[in-house]
Amino acid sequence: MFEYPGLTRFEKTRIIAARALQISMGAPVLFKTDLESPKEISKLEFEKGILPITAKRRMPGKTAE
Repeated sequence: MFEYPGLTRFEKTRIIAARALQISMGAPVLFKTDLESPKEISKLEFEKGILPITAKRRMPGKTAE
């Protein structure tokens, strides 16, 4: 399993949910699968590390990470 460094469980959930919404709206799946559920597909994409989504955090002092 691929691990995204430094992501909180809330960020992981938000990324998976956003990708599941994209898939349910007709976005192409990034790997071959027999699964039907957008939620399960997006979880597998996240675990494989092939999602084209990143998280951006606001830090104190108006910087971003």
